[in-house]
Amino acid sequence: VIYLENYRVTLAEKIIPAADLSEQISTAGTEASGTGNMKFMLNGSLTIGTLDGANVEMKEEMGDENIFIFGLTVEEVEDLMKKNYNSGDFISKNAELKLCIEQIENGFFTPNEPDLFKDIANTLKFGDRYLLCADYEAYIQCQDEVNRAYE
Repeated sequence: VIYLENYRVTLAEKIIPAADLSEQISTAGTEASGTGNMKFMLNGSLTIGTLDGANVEMKEEMGDENIFIFGLTVEEVEDLMKKNYNSGDFISKNAELKLCIEQIENGFFTPNEPDLFKDIANTLKFGDRYLLCADYEAYIQCQDEVNRAYE
C-alpha cells in the first residue's frame, strides 16, 4: 500500500490511466462513491466493488463481464444490523480472517512496534460498523476471480 500525499486532480490524471483495477468497496447502502470509479472505468480499468453507489449503475450499463461485484446487498446489510451484527460470528467461522486479525493484533506486520495496529484489530473484532468481516470471504473469492481474469 502506498499513501499518495497531496492527492488531487493533477495526481489523479497520472494515476487513473495507469490503473488495471479500481477497488470500490464501500459497504452496500452507504452511497460512499463519487465519480472516481467512472473515471477509472472510462480509462480501461476493471472494477471490483460492492453493490453500492455508482457501482450499481455501472454494472447495469457495462454488464457483468466488465465489473466484479461481491458482498452483501443493501437488504442483507440492513438485516444483519437488525439482528445486532457481531463480527465475531464471521471471524470464528473463517480461519484465514481469524489469523489475519490475530497477526494485526500481535504485531506480526510491525515487529518493532507490535501494538501499532492493535486498534484496527479491536475495531474489526468489536466495532465493525462497515461489516468488513461479513464481506471478507466474498471479497477474497472475488479477488481470486479477478486474478484468474488477469492470467
